[in-house]
Amino acid sequence: MAGAARTPRQGAGRGAGGAVSAQLWIALIVGAAAAAEDLARRRVSNWIPLAAIAAGLAWHAWAGGWRGAGSSAAGVGAGFAVFLIFYLLGGMGGGDVKLMAGVGAVLGLERLLEAALWTAGVGGLFALGVLGFEWLRGRMGRPRASGRVEAIPYAPAIALGAWLSLAPKG
Repeated sequence: MAGAARTPRQGAGRGAGGAVSAQLWIALIVGAAAAAEDLARRRVSNWIPLAAIAAGLAWHAWAGGWRGAGSSAAGVGAGFAVFLIFYLLGGMGGGDVKLMAGVGAVLGLERLLEAALWTAGVGGLFALGVLGFEWLRGRMGRPRASGRVEAIPYAPAIALGAWLSLAPKG
């Protein structure tokens, strides 16, 4: 199709000849940085979601023009809104909410719901793993001194959810 406009959906994942798209590279780099920092320091610095928003908006504008930029901007708002309620209820940190807004910019509105569902599933599996570990720890006679399970770093689940949404289907 000569002269056909490339849409962000067509540019996701692997391109012609198996080349990895810029969108996937952005998601990989942002996700790895956020996951590493959250695991090491239990926080996500503001520069990570801000870089994701800037790169996501730029990529979508390049790949889809104004329509792509609009999808990316809508993804920022929707990504922020998806986890805002959990933050307000005290179940999630502010860095995770901002990171999901950055992921929304990278993925765009069309792919954000899929990423949020993958993130919820992966986060649930992580939580089950932590609960299982704590149960085993208690059975071995080594319960936590506080008796309370620590918060689970959620950036790795967000990163995996974004990556899985970009994986080729079928």
